[in-house]
Amino acid sequence: MTRGEYTTMTTIRQNKVSRLLQKEMSDVFQKEGRSLFPGGMVTITNVQVSPDLSIAKFYLSILGKLDPKETLAMLMDKKPELRNALSQKVKHQLRIVPDLRFFIDESYEAMMRIDELLKK
Repeated sequence: MTRGEYTTMTTIRQNKVSRLLQKEMSDVFQKEGRSLFPGGMVTITNVQVSPDLSIAKFYLSILGKLDPKETLAMLMDKKPELRNALSQKVKHQLRIVPDLRFFIDESYEAMMRIDELLKK
């Protein structure tokens, strides 16, 4: 395998770290959810970690009365607290907690639109 192939493939380590971060951040969202997301629910649908493990991209599904853009802005404001809570959970597995990036996962809304169209 040449070096260029590593940029498109995720390594076993990246997969393990992304699953760990998804599980632990989901726990943080579950415990803090009522105060973070009043009137709605946010779930993590996917996590992608950069090859050097310095950046973690969290893809979120936002349900309920929450405005997705406002929710993303709030998460960006609370990023230091969320990263700290995550670091407390993964401090024995990871030396450095990656920088957190949040994105809206559009696949759920697309699926709901297709479902509505099929019902008509």
